[in-house]
Amino acid sequence: MNQRADSEFPSVRITRDTPVGYELQPVKKRAVIQLMGSRLWGRFNPNHWDPDYADSTGLDAPIQTGEMSSAYIAEMCVNHFGADLFRNARIVCKYIASTLANEVITTHGVVSAKTPEGDGYRFKVEVWCDNEAGEKKTVGWVEVSVGG
Repeated sequence: MNQRADSEFPSVRITRDTPVGYELQPVKKRAVIQLMGSRLWGRFNPNHWDPDYADSTGLDAPIQTGEMSSAYIAEMCVNHFGADLFRNARIVCKYIASTLANEVITTHGVVSAKTPEGDGYRFKVEVWCDNEAGEKKTVGWVEVSVGG
C-alpha cells in the first residue's frame, strides 16, 4: 500500500516507522529565466538565459542548469528528512533531458528500501523530476539514515 504525505503539511518527516512505498510530497517550481541567468546558476553560459543565443544553438528556449533540478530534489528531501539529510546521506542524480525556460518542474520521491542500521534505518528513495507533460528530466536516488 502506498502512503502519501498530506499536502496540508509540507514538512512530513520520515521516521523509523515510515514504510517502503511511501511517497514524498512533491515540490513544484517554474523554470524562470531570471533565476536561470543568475550568477549562481548559469550566468556564464548564455544557453541558460539568452533566448536568441539558445535559438542560435538549436534550442527551443534557454535551458535550466542541472543543478537547479538537484536543488529542487534536495528541498523535497529536506522537507522529509530534515537535518538527517546533512549527516551521512547521498544524493545521486542523472540529468536525462533539458528543462526549458517556463516549464513547471515537479519533484517526486518514493521510498524503495528500508534497511536496519544501528538503532534506526537507512532509507533509499527513488527520486525524479518531470515537467507538466510528464516528461522526466532528472532521475536518481537518495540514501539517508534515520533514527540511529
